Amino acid sequence: MNTLLSIEKRNAVLLKMAVLLEQERQAIIAINKVDLDNYSGADISMFDRLKVNDAKVDEMIKAVTHLASQDDPVGVKRFSFKHDNGMQVYNKTASFGTVLIIYESRPDVTVEAAGIAFKSGNKILLKGGKESLRSNLKIVELWHQALEEENTSTDWVEYLQFNRIETQAFLEKPTQKVDLIVPRGGERLIAFVKQHATCPVIISGRGNNFVYVHKEADLDIAIDIIMNGKSKISACNAVDKVLIDRNLPNKHEFVNTLVSKLKAFKIEVLGDKIISKDNSLKTISSDDIWYEEFLDYKILIGEIASNQETIAMINKYSGGHSSSIITTNEDEAKLFMENVDTAAVYHNASTRFTDGGQLGLGGELAISTDKLHQRGPIGLQHLVTNKWYIHGNGQIR
Repeated sequence: MNTLLSIEKRNAVLLKMAVLLEQERQAIIAINKVDLDNYSGADISMFDRLKVNDAKVDEMIKAVTHLASQDDPVGVKRFSFKHDNGMQVYNKTASFGTVLIIYESRPDVTVEAAGIAFKSGNKILLKGGKESLRSNLKIVELWHQALEEENTSTDWVEYLQFNRIETQAFLEKPTQKVDLIVPRGGERLIAFVKQHATCPVIISGRGNNFVYVHKEADLDIAIDIIMNGKSKISACNAVDKVLIDRNLPNKHEFVNTLVSKLKAFKIEVLGDKIISKDNSLKTISSDDIWYEEFLDYKILIGEIASNQETIAMINKYSGGHSSSIITTNEDEAKLFMENVDTAAVYHNASTRFTDGGQLGLGGELAISTDKLHQRGPIGLQHLVTNKWYIHGNGQIR
């Protein structure tokens, strides 16, 4: 077991990593180009996540620099109690120990997620996808250089170059102690990890996010929010489903405007029976499509009778990630926000803000759609467990 590094040491490694990322910027981009050229898959969102350009390197540098400036999440007092017998009791945050991050296609995870886990006092095991192997190995090499230059063991960051069979074997019978697993990727990856893991897993689940245009909506705001929801189709906070209140004034005109704007951005628009008939759109063949996360240039629009029906529909079909109501009626917004069962609920704002950086956490390890032990973006301060510290002078019970 690695002894907890001082906060000064952890911060020094993070700042060194920022310097190395800047120094090796062109090398990282060149190596990533090889990964991109070798990518033969047809998944556009996967390709988008795989790509490293100057802006992505800037984000990596910003992530580790910001992490170095944040307070230490370890050893934070959460509770204290003075026992009748004089014992002093504290509950403080503690690191998990070893965190395994399994992810697809995103070399920036090798920086940001590893940085968050390292800052919170954990040893990191990284298992990236084969499509980003060269990019990941280059970044891990920089982690090792940063650790060495700060006279710290390179054991703190380890890359597991496993195929699927080896990964399954490691999940079922780890060859070293693993305290927490965070899978970041599609539903197949998450199901695979859940099936085989023998330790706690934080689920970064599917998106399939909904926007509800209430009958008292500001229609300009509604259009802006829906269009913004499709501005990055590979993001888990993208919008896939739009529900329009049956009693919305100028409903037909609004849907027409929305559809033409979406089509101008080459987004395929599907409709339920009512919306498709009124706007000559392709009709969905089955209600099962309401469950689907698209991760594509595709959106589904349906008509709904009321806020209550919307809440029931979202709670049935969504991925438990994000949902938004567009309305000028505060009471209706409150009803929606309190009863929709998603990790983030919005009133007159875009679901694209479900992100650790945007919600004030600096960055995120994942966006959890589980309710234990943290829901929504998992920031630095959430990647900890806790521990009881009891100080006595001979007390017995």
